[in-house]
Amino acid sequence: MPRPNVLFITVDQWRAECLSSAGHPIVQTPNLDRLAARGVRFSQHFANCAPCGPSRASLLTGQYLMNHRSGLNGTPLDDRFTNIAREARLLGYDPVLFGYTDTSLDPRTFDDPNDPKLRTYEGVLPGFSEGLTMPEPFVPWLEHLRANGYEVGDGHEAAFAPDPAFAADDAHGSTWAPATFSAEHSISAFLTDTMLAHLAGADDGWFVHASYLRPHRPWRATRAHHDRYGAADMPMPNRLPTSWDEAARHPFLSSVLRLDFVRAQEDEREQRQNMATYFALMNEVDDEIGRVLDWLDTSGHRDDTLVVLTCDHGEQLGDHWLQEKLGWFDESYRIPLIISDPRAEADATRGTVVDAFTENVDVMPTLLDWLGVDELPLQCDGRSLLPFVHGDAPQDWRDEVRWEFDFRIPQLRPHPMGMRMDQANLSVVRTADRKYVHFPTLPMVLEDLVEDPQERRDVSTEAHYRDDVVAMKDRMLNWRIEHAERGLGSLMLTGAGVYEGRDWPR
Repeated sequence: MPRPNVLFITVDQWRAECLSSAGHPIVQTPNLDRLAARGVRFSQHFANCAPCGPSRASLLTGQYLMNHRSGLNGTPLDDRFTNIAREARLLGYDPVLFGYTDTSLDPRTFDDPNDPKLRTYEGVLPGFSEGLTMPEPFVPWLEHLRANGYEVGDGHEAAFAPDPAFAADDAHGSTWAPATFSAEHSISAFLTDTMLAHLAGADDGWFVHASYLRPHRPWRATRAHHDRYGAADMPMPNRLPTSWDEAARHPFLSSVLRLDFVRAQEDEREQRQNMATYFALMNEVDDEIGRVLDWLDTSGHRDDTLVVLTCDHGEQLGDHWLQEKLGWFDESYRIPLIISDPRAEADATRGTVVDAFTENVDVMPTLLDWLGVDELPLQCDGRSLLPFVHGDAPQDWRDEVRWEFDFRIPQLRPHPMGMRMDQANLSVVRTADRKYVHFPTLPMVLEDLVEDPQERRDVSTEAHYRDDVVAMKDRMLNWRIEHAERGLGSLMLTGAGVYEGRDWPR
């Protein structure tokens, strides 16, 4: 009997609420809706860290940041850890990557200290075959553009230059102008073209990871998408009246809001246009997801292919006067997850929504569970989501989510915030009604998500919340004790040989 197929899709910087199936008042994503109708959408799904490299390390190894320790774009991922590609290979698959994993490789595995792979954080996760890899400056795509008659210069910055026929005006900001390339030649379309050409010649039993860059910066959409959403129709971000007000809330915010690339636009027109262009880039990806779903239908693989779609992290998009992905706010960590299981066991749940808290560390256990693995690697911190997909929600499921953010800067001594390198991180525990943020040397933060769902007020020093602070600290301590990296801790040397404990909840 042939092995089933796996299509594992990630998009970059996609906020969970930006799905029309989630009731967003503006964004329309008909093909993601279509995928959700075929499977289950998880509405309270969260990344475990940011930015790209660390988050993908958690997604692809099933580990919290405190265990894999690849905390920055450029922090090596310890090669002793297994990952989804290595585990799939043990099952007889040849897992193929189209896109990127942003893996900083372990320098201890290289004989040559001058190997170019040690000069980039955009390496490929060990275990994947490379169907198409596109670290910046996206050389394969640039060659594709040149072959199709575009003049793109020497780097991707030129490729994303605005069409000079369109200029910003009173109604549009600087990201409104479209790119010079067409939608059929976009970086998203190029990835889809390459992947589908590979799949057309693949034998049954394939495992493909499609990793789309969009809607990640640069915010430059094609002419087919760039004007889909009007800047004037965009809501203003969730934030206090001024960036100074936001900065005054906490020393961390005070520090990061001094950084030009992190502080959001002061100009209202530019802010609204950035949001409109971001949504347009979501449609660019949605169109490509539609092409992939069409291929599954016409090729006959809809009924033998597991499709999992998620994201590495969100995007602040001006909320709390921040852009990019950082800190502790939901906007940077709440992301989409859709699982479409073709098997009959999932028929009763198609088109449903799961509101339980789920995390990216659950994705690897879910994929391995679906592939028939009886015992997950001991390193996995997450649990399989298949019981939800099959309509049998576990009774002992978590009632909280956790994430971490590492803001050490090894190149700078002393650290700009006046702390030791290992103190430059934060940990979050979030329940349905409270969020607790812990810093080693900075003041803690507690938010009442019932009274303040927009996260504008820290109540940690208010007497009324003293018991909540203690309870949330207990949650964080229990989490860190329970999930501390296990290493050889579950092994025992006995007279009968090596005994491996398997009592970890799955």
